[in-house]
Amino acid sequence: MAQSMWFPKLLPVTERSLLRPLLHHTTNPLLHSSTTSLRQSNLLPRRVSTAAVSPMESITVLMTCPPVHPYLVEALEKRFTLHKLDSVPDKAQFLSSHRDSIRAVVGNAAAGADAELIDQLPKLEIVSSYSVGLDKIDLAKCKEKGIRVTNTPDVLTDDVADLALGLMLAVLRRLCESDRYVRSGLWKKGDYKLTTKFSGKTVGIIGLGRIGMAIAQRAEAFSCPISYFSRSQKPGINYKYHPSVVDLAANSLGPKGVLINIGRGPHVDEAELVSALVEGRLGGAGLDVFQDEPNVPEELFKLENVVLLPHVGSGTVETRQAMADLVVGNLEAHFLNKPLLTPVV
Repeated sequence: MAQSMWFPKLLPVTERSLLRPLLHHTTNPLLHSSTTSLRQSNLLPRRVSTAAVSPMESITVLMTCPPVHPYLVEALEKRFTLHKLDSVPDKAQFLSSHRDSIRAVVGNAAAGADAELIDQLPKLEIVSSYSVGLDKIDLAKCKEKGIRVTNTPDVLTDDVADLALGLMLAVLRRLCESDRYVRSGLWKKGDYKLTTKFSGKTVGIIGLGRIGMAIAQRAEAFSCPISYFSRSQKPGINYKYHPSVVDLAANSLGPKGVLINIGRGPHVDEAELVSALVEGRLGGAGLDVFQDEPNVPEELFKLENVVLLPHVGSGTVETRQAMADLVVGNLEAHFLNKPLLTPVV
């Protein structure tokens, strides 16, 4: 049987027990396109200039996530009065004393705006997330209170798709292990063992949105047959469609299959995934996300058929700056009473 690779919207799955969490998360498509096309269509604002200061310094913005990118922090500080919740020693006291001045929140996939925070900020008007994922934002509460929500789609596609293929190659060709083999001096004692080719392997994808399609197009260049699951069959697409995640998994995975997760850690039963890898029921895994980041199951550390990354799917200078531009651009659009660039709510 040909070895297969599976991209569950880049979420790994093996058997029905592993699928349970994923089955509840397949209706959250990501929308993406290239940074260049966005700028040409005027959706993405021009690169933020440090010399251009908007007349909004009196507007107070709360950053709920740790300062993840100096470029974003600098851009926000030049335009608004920025407070970083991560650096506040007494968060409860701070929120109480600033509850009537904070009009915007900036978060990310790890820290956004839950119902409790939203209730503490009666003047909150907008939550601008430095991420595509909105798991940490209570969207229902925002809708209830008329709070706008934006995220940063359409600029991650290439990076995430590139990384997915990179993980595939790294797992199958044992690139990380081979690197360690050379550095440790073992090559002088003999050649490294044979690995497995990537070209021609079956690739299954959950969610054929723009990221999924970008991965499929890249995999096609390696002569890989493509199959997919989505909420509905895509018109004009020649890839094999499966009506359920379980059906896709049954036709894509096996004891030699490789699973790639660059979506969300909680979408997969991590304990079952670890067991499948340790017991040999799965051929390998490439993981960029985990259930309780930055904590990673230690059982994975000693497995040479597993490649572990610290959630860097969009972690390039170019993409993170484009994301920051969208965060700032959405805030400026809101407070200037202009249409939001990437509205969610």
